[in-house]
Amino acid sequence: MRRSVLDSFPSFHDERETASAARYLTEPDLNLIDDGTYYVFELAGELVACGGWSKRAKVYTGTGDLPDDDRMLDPATEPARVRAMFVRGDWTRRGLGRAILDECVRAAAADGYRSLVLMATLPGVPLYSSFGFREVERTLLPLPDGVPLAGATMDYPLVG
Repeated sequence: MRRSVLDSFPSFHDERETASAARYLTEPDLNLIDDGTYYVFELAGELVACGGWSKRAKVYTGTGDLPDDDRMLDPATEPARVRAMFVRGDWTRRGLGRAILDECVRAAAADGYRSLVLMATLPGVPLYSSFGFREVERTLLPLPDGVPLAGATMDYPLVG
């Protein structure tokens, strides 16, 4: 996670934003692992890509801990969240992010969700857009140290 941020963020963010993102966006969310909704690509014992989806209300790791974070979402009325997508810089553009998104779509739809949402950082917007996510709005993601990080809210329908 951290290496992905340090590799990809400098093309989109300044040093302060990159450092803050490397600190606050790269904390693993164990709920994703416990829920069985987090996927990784490994090569020779090293993780080169990871990401998943969530049945819980938390939108992204950098929000800190909010009272509603662990609440289970209602698939009939709420979208599942795509979360914690990272691809190491030397493994980008090889289809790993797309493969993780394919699995997120398959699994969330099988669980009855009707759509996916995510909070994209700027390096992720091109991948999500090419996959078919629609940009809803540009926003600033406030990180715990007060650094605002530019991002985009995006959504993806799972049913017509």
